[in-house]
Amino acid sequence: MGWRAVQPPHIAAGLLLLLLVNLPVTCHQDHQDAVHITAILGESVVFNCQVDFPEDIPVPYVLQWEKKVGETGQDIPIYIWYESYPTHSGEGYEGRVSRVATDSPYGAASLNLTNIRESDQGWYECKVVFLNRSPNQHKNGTWFHLDVHAPPRFSITPEDIIYVNLGDAIILNCQAEGTPTPEILWYKDANPIEPSGTVGIFNDGTELRISNIRHEDIGDYTCIARNGEGQVSHTARVIIAGGAVITMPPTNQTKLEGEKVQFSCEAKALPGNVTVKWFREGAPVAEVAALETRVTIRRDGALVINPVAADDSGQYLCEVSNGIGDPQSASAYLNVEYPAKVTFTPTVQYLPFRLAGVVQCYIKANPPLQYVTWTKDKRLLEPYQTKDIVIMNNGSLLFTRVNQNHQGRYTCTPYNAQGTQGSSGPMEVLVRKPPVFTVEPEPLYQRKVGESVEMHCEAQESEGTQRPSVTWRRRDGLPLQKNRVRAVGGNITIDTLRRQDFGIYQCVASNEVATIVADTQLVIEGTQPHAPYNVSGTATEFQVTLRWQPGYAGGPDYKQDYTIWYREAGFSEWTKVPVTPPGATSVTINRLQPGTTYEFQVNSKNTIGEGMMSKAITIRTLDVGAKPKVPTTAAGPIDEKIFQNAPEGSGPKPGPPRNLTVTEVHNGFLITWQGPLERAQLVQYYTIKYRTDAQWKTLNRGQIRPEETSYLVKNLVGGRTYYFRVLANSATSYESSDEVRFPVPARVKHKAITAGVVGGILFFIVAIILSVCAVKICNKRKRRKQEKGEANTRGGRSPVPDISIHGLFL
Repeated sequence: MGWRAVQPPHIAAGLLLLLLVNLPVTCHQDHQDAVHITAILGESVVFNCQVDFPEDIPVPYVLQWEKKVGETGQDIPIYIWYESYPTHSGEGYEGRVSRVATDSPYGAASLNLTNIRESDQGWYECKVVFLNRSPNQHKNGTWFHLDVHAPPRFSITPEDIIYVNLGDAIILNCQAEGTPTPEILWYKDANPIEPSGTVGIFNDGTELRISNIRHEDIGDYTCIARNGEGQVSHTARVIIAGGAVITMPPTNQTKLEGEKVQFSCEAKALPGNVTVKWFREGAPVAEVAALETRVTIRRDGALVINPVAADDSGQYLCEVSNGIGDPQSASAYLNVEYPAKVTFTPTVQYLPFRLAGVVQCYIKANPPLQYVTWTKDKRLLEPYQTKDIVIMNNGSLLFTRVNQNHQGRYTCTPYNAQGTQGSSGPMEVLVRKPPVFTVEPEPLYQRKVGESVEMHCEAQESEGTQRPSVTWRRRDGLPLQKNRVRAVGGNITIDTLRRQDFGIYQCVASNEVATIVADTQLVIEGTQPHAPYNVSGTATEFQVTLRWQPGYAGGPDYKQDYTIWYREAGFSEWTKVPVTPPGATSVTINRLQPGTTYEFQVNSKNTIGEGMMSKAITIRTLDVGAKPKVPTTAAGPIDEKIFQNAPEGSGPKPGPPRNLTVTEVHNGFLITWQGPLERAQLVQYYTIKYRTDAQWKTLNRGQIRPEETSYLVKNLVGGRTYYFRVLANSATSYESSDEVRFPVPARVKHKAITAGVVGGILFFIVAIILSVCAVKICNKRKRRKQEKGEANTRGGRSPVPDISIHGLFL
C-alpha cells in the first residue's frame, strides 16, 4: 500500500511515532547486561550502540532510542532516525540528542546526549528495526543506565550577618542539594566545630545550635556542602550588637559616559543612628569640584552620580558610623567607558628629513585604543601598504625615514570598543632638515682624579627652523654635579674630578624638528676599580662556579685582582677567598654543603686600593643526587640553550608580552601583541588565554611561533564580554601580558541569528524536495514488490511481511 498524497510534517511525524511504538521489539538485552554510565551535570555523554546487519549485508533500518519513564517503566521515544529523512527528537531532548556519524558502510546507532540534566538519569534502550525482515529474524540493541552526578548547591543558608546579645540562643540552618547527597561540615573561624554543652550539630549536620551566646562564640561560621563532584561554602558572621556594620557594600561597576551610576552602602547598628560618608580617592565627594553638581548621597547611604563623566573613574569609599567603636568602610571601583577621542591637536608638527620622525595623535580611550585611521591631504592613508610608515600602538605615525613626500595635512581618528568621538583637527606636517653638529666632543677624555675637563659641543639649525638648544647629560641617567659643573654655550667644564665622574656623557642638540645626540666617554685615571658586573653562577652538590665581567680598572695601566665573599644565607659571617690566578674572571668555590643557599659577592682591587662590591647573588647547591640546576644570574638571563633540560618551573622567565589589543576585522577578531622587551630570546611559543567568567581557557590550537604576534579568531559571541591574556612560554616557565577586556558588539550575534534563520529555511525547502522524490521512488518499489508477491503466491510461496515507512518523514 502506498501513500497517494504528501503528508504535512506534523502528521508524518505522528504516524512514524505510532508505527515505531507498535513495532515488535526486534532487539534488546537483559538489564543485567546493561552498560552503566556516570555523567556530570551539564556535560555530554555518548551511548555506544552497534548495528549488526543480518549476514553482514547492509539493509535499510530505523534507529529508535527510548527512555524508561515512571514507575511503570513506560517507553518514551527520545530519538528516531531513518537515513535521508528528518530526525525526530522527544520532548525535552530537542537540540540535545544526535546520532554519532560514521563512515562505516555498516552504519552506527550510537547516540550523543549533551547538556545533561538531573532528569536525564534512568534507563535507556537502543532499538534497531530492519525493514522488510521478519520481526524475529535478527536482534540489535543495547540497554544503558545513566547516573547523573551534580555538585552541591545550597537550598537554605543562614543570613550573612547575625546580630546577637550575650546569652541569646540561635540556630544556623544550612541545607544543600546534589548527587550524591552532599554532607554538611561546620567551621568557626576556619576551625572545625567541636560540639560542647552549648554548641551542637543536629538534623544530619544541617543545623548548628548555640544555646547560650558567649564572647568566644562571636565570629565567622562557615558551612561546607560537599560530595564527590565538588563543594560550596557559605559564611555567616555572628556579632554583638553595637557599632555600625555594612550589610550591603558597594560593588565595582562599569558605566558608559553619560549614564547614571549608583553605589550602595547599607548598614545596621545598635543604636541605629548611622552616618554614611563617601570619599573619592581619599577626598570627600562634596569637596571634589568636578562632582559638585552631579553627586547625591541618598538617605539609605547610596551614592548617585548622574551623569558620569570620563574623569569620574576611580576608587569610591563609603564609611559608616553610629558613634560606637571605629567606623567601618568598604570601597568599589568605578570604570567609566567612552568612545576614543583626540585630546589635543597640534596645528603644526615637524618631521626631520632623512631621519625617523613621529606625527603625534594625542588620544584618550577607555576601553583601550584598538586602532587609528589617518588621512593625508583629505585622502585615507594606508600605512600598512607603505614600507616606511608604521602606526604605533599609541596611534601615532612613525616614519622610519622621512622624505619630502611625507609633508602634508594630516588628521587622525581613534577607535575603541565603544567607537569614536570623531577626528582630530587638521595638522600641518612640515618636513625640515634636522640640526647638525658643527663641533662635536672628542670620543674620549682621559683625566686624573682632582683635575678638570672641558668638553666642547656646538650645533646649528637648518634653514627655516629655530636655533637648537645644546645641553649635556649622563647616559646612565645620573644627575650632573651642579656645584662642579659649568656650562657656557654648548661647552661643559667639570672641576675637581672624582672617580664617580667616570662614564658616558651626551651632548644633546634639540629644536622643533629633531633631537640629535653625540656621545663621549670620560675616563678617570688613578682611582680604585669599579664594581664587577653580570655576576652569574652554576651549582652542583658541593661547589659553585662563579663568572663575572670586570668593571673599569681605574686607568689603562692598572690591573685588577678579585676576591670572593660568600656566606650561608641568613648568617652574618662572610668567608673571603682570593681568586687565583690574579686577574681571572671565574672561580670555583668548593666544600659547600648540599641543598644549601649561599650569597656571593665579587670585590676587585688595583694598586690604589679596593673598589666597590658587585651586586650580591643567591645560589642554592643541589640536593644529593639531583640534576644540575639552571644557572643563577644577578642581571638577567644566560644563553637559552642552558635551560633546555631544566627542571619544570626553574630558570628565569621571559619578559611579559606587551601592548595586547583586540580589533574587529571583516572576517573576525584580530588579537595582536608585541614581544617582550626583556629576555625575548627565551620565548619558544605564545599561548592565548581567554575567559568570559572566572574560568580561564586556552584559545589557540597548537603553539604560536615566537615570530608570530597576531591570531585571528572568528567565533566570539556577540553581546558577551571577553578577557584575554597572552603567555610568553620558555622551555621551563612563562610570563603573562596584562589582561585586556573586550566587549563583543551585539550586532555580531544578530548576524549569526540571521544566518541561522536563512539556513533553516533553505534546509526546509531541500527537505521537502527530497521527500517528494522519496515518495515517488517508494511507490514504484511497492508496485514491484506487490507484483513479485503475487507471483510468489501463485508459485506456492508465502509472502514475507512488508514493513515500509516511506513518506512518514514528510
